Amino acid sequence: MTQPHSPTVRGRKLASELCRLRKDVGLAVEEAAAQLGWSRFKVSRIEKAQTKPTVADLRTMLDLYGVDNANRAALTELHKNAWRRGWWTDYSDVFRGSYVALEDDAATIEEWSPQLIPGLLQTDDYARAVIRASLPGDETVVQRRVQARSARRILLGRTDRPAPTFTAIIDEAALRRPIGGPEVMRSQLRVLLDAARRPNVSLRVLPYTAGAHPGLDGPFIILSFPEQLAPEVAYVETKGGDIYAESAADVRRFRVDFGNISAVALDPEESTEFIAAVIKE
Repeated sequence: MTQPHSPTVRGRKLASELCRLRKDVGLAVEEAAAQLGWSRFKVSRIEKAQTKPTVADLRTMLDLYGVDNANRAALTELHKNAWRRGWWTDYSDVFRGSYVALEDDAATIEEWSPQLIPGLLQTDDYARAVIRASLPGDETVVQRRVQARSARRILLGRTDRPAPTFTAIIDEAALRRPIGGPEVMRSQLRVLLDAARRPNVSLRVLPYTAGAHPGLDGPFIILSFPEQLAPEVAYVETKGGDIYAESAADVRRFRVDFGNISAVALDPEESTEFIAAVIKE
């Protein structure tokens, strides 16, 4: 049985707006369902972004909630791409969480990477060495994951719609750790220099000389979205599962840490000079 596509950030935004509109007119889920002629289950699933409403469903809900023409047009436009099929659905065996869908909708991505080169900037050979280290002996799975990571890299250079702005702070340790051997690392570091020339990419290096800093707790990513689609999200990947910090207070803590790490990192020009020096070494 074909599984439904996961909602994008726009899908979740549409769902939350429909929930808000229902509450604004003072209807409980059961009351709205009765007036719509639907089951309570259907209304609940639409409001939780678990079911995609049809155009007719959306029109009926907006009629019931008395939505004016301007807001109706905005929500109809939001509905168009709310459940689009993303490239990552072809790799559902690799990407099991919602992070890649969130990343695809982000306007800005800010990443602190203390141990590895960020995934969006990894070469295939570097990625292969990293994945192989965690999945030894299963080359089929390794290659599948390398292909998925390669597809993910297209994000920063896409042209069908604006590519996100990507700011990465990379610890010196990640630049010097010889993953895959000297040739793989030299190639990887050259790719970093090429990426730094892109107008939407900013690379910063945190040198050993920075000493103790707020990023010692581990890597994290902050995603911000366009058009007030959704609040910022901080993301942490762990072996025990993915962590999404969505409350304003939680995200603020990550943002403060990112700012403090930035304050002791090299500026972009110094960082490219540093990377070039490591290549020569």
